[in-house]
Amino acid sequence: MSQVYTETFLEYAKNPPNKGILEDVTIRHFEENRSCGDALEVFLKLDDTGTIEDFSFEGNTAIVTTACTSIFGELIIGMNISEILTMDEKTVREMIGFQVSSRRKQASVLGLLAVRNAIHKYLQDGIVDDFSDVLSG
Repeated sequence: MSQVYTETFLEYAKNPPNKGILEDVTIRHFEENRSCGDALEVFLKLDDTGTIEDFSFEGNTAIVTTACTSIFGELIIGMNISEILTMDEKTVREMIGFQVSSRRKQASVLGLLAVRNAIHKYLQDGIVDDFSDVLSG
């Protein structure tokens, strides 16, 4: 069964506007999805209040991971890191406008997982999220 993607989603997959290595970052974090082989590094610039000023990502990722990470990254700019720690798969689904197939759920939240773990690293709170922390079920 094939997944139907929106035109906007496909454009983000082909030409993600925030792909690349961001310089002078506050946090960077590498995450991978071993079930599909995606490898992703996120780069975040924060201001003194913990608000995300800029975001980028780099990696070897499939269409779903690329598009979801790019869309997610654009929408978190201006948010406080505490807001992001409450986000899960439902948030990503709302951001992209449709539900991905069950086979691609981990791919759809890899960017979110990477950002959440980058924030945990920044906060030095000792927490390391995994897919079960961001998937709804």
